[in-house]
Amino acid sequence: MCCAQKLQLSVLRKPMWRLLLLLSCAAPAQAATIAVDVGHHLGAPGAVSAYGVSELSYNLALARQVESTLLAAGHKVVLINADGQMRELRHRVQVAAAADLLISIHHDSVQPQYLQAWDVAGKSQHYADQFSGYSLFIHSQALQFSRSFACAQAVSQSLLSQGFKPTNHHAPGIAGEERVQLDPRLGIYDADFVVVRLGKIPSILFEAGVIVNRAEALALQEPATQIHMAEAILKGLACLK
Repeated sequence: MCCAQKLQLSVLRKPMWRLLLLLSCAAPAQAATIAVDVGHHLGAPGAVSAYGVSELSYNLALARQVESTLLAAGHKVVLINADGQMRELRHRVQVAAAADLLISIHHDSVQPQYLQAWDVAGKSQHYADQFSGYSLFIHSQALQFSRSFACAQAVSQSLLSQGFKPTNHHAPGIAGEERVQLDPRLGIYDADFVVVRLGKIPSILFEAGVIVNRAEALALQEPATQIHMAEAILKGLACLK
């Protein structure tokens, strides 16, 4: 029986301390404060999709959905860089300092040698359909490395359960990448990025997909895709228990 039903049945006959206990059921047992960082900024909007859409646009859309999903589940959210004006990465880390977890939202590209040109509405764009999938980055020397790794694993497991697949295009043997794979099956890499290196809380950089892949670029713009990814991130918060 859900909390609301218990409250409805007992509100007229339980003493006040029991009523307060039932009311507490409305909040999630493991409510947390999550800092959701919108990657890049207006002055440097990141990668460009196969259709000419900026990464920043993708990042903001997904971050907004993650915010909405987490808030609906009873968590608190600190949305960082929602206006695209925050240039300083260290400032993002500082804003997130009181949160339980920082997740920085990004979308991926590939090394220039893998890109091919094609025409989109009379304008030349670039694509690389051979790469697709998400990846997660943490820093092996960060203060909260162990907890960051556990959270990256939990989020990735949840993404897998939603049908998403990790990419291996940052792995050793890929020209221009050569990232250390901390968990190849789950698409988790070691990276010296400011937002995952400097903070004192568990921190993850999430590349949601490869937007120079023509099919994936379209899929990642779909609200249904964003909802499923946000739900996977919510489920991954089990790492904070």
